Amino acid sequence: MEIKDATLALSALGQATRLSVFRLLVEAGPEGRMAGDIAEALSLPGATLSFHLKELSAAGLIRGEQLGRCIRYSADFRRMAELIAFLTRNCCGGDSAQCAPVASRKAEATAPSARARSIR
Repeated sequence: MEIKDATLALSALGQATRLSVFRLLVEAGPEGRMAGDIAEALSLPGATLSFHLKELSAAGLIRGEQLGRCIRYSADFRRMAELIAFLTRNCCGGDSAQCAPVASRKAEATAPSARARSIR
């Protein structure tokens, strides 16, 4: 991933509604969610959601699949992995084995429990 691509992706995720949409799609997995379901889950008007989906799509973070009159959106997990790899490429001076266990423990410690999970 190039820095301009990372900047575009991070800029898209730097807005609260788009971050909530992206997290909802990550939670949904490869199956994704229908646009109407996303709007309902996040209490967003259709036009507002459409704007944010367009921005996330332009950043390469999500994909839309036309199903008749509806569109199902899903996170682009490959692109997400590329962004994470870009952000951590030089972690600990390039010795990622040194900091990976610390990062993993920190992620586990800060992850919400399954019952208390929230996307907002």
